[in-house]
Amino acid sequence: MDSILVTGNGPLSGDIPIAGAKNACLTLMPATLLSDEPLTLTNAPRLSDIRTMTVLLQSLGAEVTALQEGKVLAMSSHGLTSQRAEYDIVRKMRASILVLGPLLARFGQAEVSLPGGCAIGARPVDLHLKAMEALGAEMDLRDGYVHAKAPSGGLRGGVIDFPLVSVGATENALMAATLAKGTTVIRNAAREPEIVDLAQCLRKMGAHISGEGSSEITVEGVERLGGATHRVVTDRIELGTYMLAPAICGGEVTCLGGTIDLVAAFCEKLDAAGISVEETEKGLKVARRNGRVKAVDVTTEPFPGFPTDLQAQMMALLCTADGASVLEEKIFENRFMHAPELTRMGARIEVHGGTATVQGVERLKGAPVMATDLRASVSLILAGLAAEGETVVSRVYHLDRGYENVEDKLRAVGAKIERIKSQ
Repeated sequence: MDSILVTGNGPLSGDIPIAGAKNACLTLMPATLLSDEPLTLTNAPRLSDIRTMTVLLQSLGAEVTALQEGKVLAMSSHGLTSQRAEYDIVRKMRASILVLGPLLARFGQAEVSLPGGCAIGARPVDLHLKAMEALGAEMDLRDGYVHAKAPSGGLRGGVIDFPLVSVGATENALMAATLAKGTTVIRNAAREPEIVDLAQCLRKMGAHISGEGSSEITVEGVERLGGATHRVVTDRIELGTYMLAPAICGGEVTCLGGTIDLVAAFCEKLDAAGISVEETEKGLKVARRNGRVKAVDVTTEPFPGFPTDLQAQMMALLCTADGASVLEEKIFENRFMHAPELTRMGARIEVHGGTATVQGVERLKGAPVMATDLRASVSLILAGLAAEGETVVSRVYHLDRGYENVEDKLRAVGAKIERIKSQ
């Protein structure tokens, strides 16, 4: 397996282009299953997760063609041959469950393997299943597959009241509701920009949706959806990740295409830590103010709160802060696996359940470390940028699921980073 070699070498300077959002694109791609007309996505990120979703859609009989070096995805589901999402594909990525709602809504049936992905918590699919049941579907979980069947006449509108905020379940419910007969109300809905982006795309396809971005979304079902062309929203997690590069190393970097509204809660914590963020015509210009970063406390929350997907990267920054920081993880129960690896680099971290206390040190030291999940992998790279000597991050196949050309982007602003290909 490949690894990444990082050598700490001081401040960074320049521009980093931010790609389209992985989590938005992975939701938009299954939307093609709702229509027999073409759906084209622009500003698509070039990631292994996108390739996995492509393979999944193609296994159902959808046509998916990557154009312009992968930045444009041209899709059509006019000739689907299957409503069964097989284990061998689904096990690679949890987002695969997002084909459930569209298949059930359009064809009245679906068989979807229970998904896999990063080992950062159980993330059960029960909320997805309950949402489909609220629309009249019969759900049966057996032999490792979700077997779903709509009543005669198709799904019907209903009230979906989520006990917990779930981005994926909100997305599945939203797509299914577009073709359900009557009105669907989704309560305690996720408010993430990716939800808003999906609603905007579905509206272009002919869906009747209101309330996206709030905790209650209303959908008036239509008989059919058409085609559309849609630009994938900027990736707020990649944006936040690269904003931390000059924060942890010093210097000044502009993240092209970034806007504060995508990462407002994150920006508030950066400001408290002594990091300047300025919105310009090009994007977000980030620089560390004088002296060491200040310690801050962070609690992850659903949007618009601090994103769980930036918790690991923020921890890397706070490892060198002046003082003690407390990070509380409220989204996933097993998301501090990067802490022992950061400790190998000289960080002082104590984890108790869902809380990590980080006592900042003046400087980290390079060491061999191992990535445990997608966001943990990039947090170790950020830590390596600020460490003395060399850091080798292994198992970076996680990294390729969510960041495109990470070495090129960081090298362009002065980082010393290279990929070591496996023999």
